[in-house]
Amino acid sequence: MEQLMIEWLKEYGYIVLFVWSILEGELGLVMAGIMSHTGDMFLPFAIIVGGLGGFVGDQIYFYIGRFNKSYIHNKLRSQRRKFAIAHLLLKKYGWPLIFVQRYLYGMRTVIPMAIGLTKYSSRHFAIINFVSAVFWAALTIIPAYYFGAELLKLLVWIKAHWYFAIPFALTIFGSIAFIFNRIEKNLLEKRRERQTV
Repeated sequence: MEQLMIEWLKEYGYIVLFVWSILEGELGLVMAGIMSHTGDMFLPFAIIVGGLGGFVGDQIYFYIGRFNKSYIHNKLRSQRRKFAIAHLLLKKYGWPLIFVQRYLYGMRTVIPMAIGLTKYSSRHFAIINFVSAVFWAALTIIPAYYFGAELLKLLVWIKAHWYFAIPFALTIFGSIAFIFNRIEKNLLEKRRERQTV
């Protein structure tokens, strides 16, 4: 089964990378970097494909916000706090937020939709989003390419010692989630303080 998956990735790697980058991305980009290291992918093409996938994904989220406002208001009630934070960040930082939103844990899909809800220029968003997506792909794929041998050794170690790797990964992701949750709460508290003044 594992060998079949490897062969499938080798044969359809660029398609998998494009779709994966639309949906989320980082793990797919790391995979593309490793496969470029092993010679199963061509590094510049992997960066372009990964960047295009990231660009398309965020454009989809942006236009969901632009043309499906009722969907967002009705279906995404549980995300209202994140939408409020996204609007605060956009108001405070402007266009650079579009450039860095890919690196904001838990906000990657919310921010493009939140920007789509505003009157922000779709043309400006597309330009910044495209440049950001290519940088994002390059900044993730290139290190994975250069450290491909070390990453492959790490994957072998994780497979053999999963009972250490899983708790470690859960601790890291849990810590990141906790930190971003605290940041979100602080931003909302500052907003409430301004509204009461």
